[in-house]
Amino acid sequence: MEVKFNPKIHNRKSVRLIAHDYGEPGLYFITICSKSRKNLFGKIINYEMILSDIGKIIQKEWEATKNIRSNVDLDEYIVMPNHLHGIIEIKYNRRGVWQYAPTDENHQRRGVLPYAPTNENKFQSPSHTLGSIVRGFKASATKQVNKYLNSPDAGPIWQRNYHDHIIANENSYNKIADYVYNNPASWESDLNNLNFINKVPIKEREKLIQEHYADLFGVT
Repeated sequence: MEVKFNPKIHNRKSVRLIAHDYGEPGLYFITICSKSRKNLFGKIINYEMILSDIGKIIQKEWEATKNIRSNVDLDEYIVMPNHLHGIIEIKYNRRGVWQYAPTDENHQRRGVLPYAPTNENKFQSPSHTLGSIVRGFKASATKQVNKYLNSPDAGPIWQRNYHDHIIANENSYNKIADYVYNNPASWESDLNNLNFINKVPIKEREKLIQEHYADLFGVT
């Protein structure tokens, strides 16, 4: 999937894969950025993410996702200064048998972890889709943040869209989970860090972005 760094707000094209059913059970990696990539959620100190009060709200609302939707579980995630990375599991129904159970003591990954299949689409109610899960989280987090700021009509705190990647196998899962876990340590060169990316010549940014995602997702 092509992922662009700074898509236009108006007339933007969807970054979802047209042929994929995003209600299909499996593992998905998502990135959600704050509006204008403002550092609202905290800061990195000594390679550790220190959450602001707003960041704590974001974390609480993200954790609540698995309690609100019984078909969802949360794997590795991190709230960064201006974005959230997370691995979401849309659970298999009992008819499915595509299941894998890798373990990792360092990250304490748990349970049976299925990967996103490519079998024929099945009907899913809207509440089961990745898009509705993200929209629900963004709306709830925005409401709670604006309530905290005593500005109920302050407007969105998120960029309009989000990025996703379908995790197809164990190697992909391990690489992405490691990336999420270690994200604070690489903040100085993070593509979402405006202090870093704004120093990169415009002509070189697209190449840098493509190389980053090619390495992370194994795309050539």
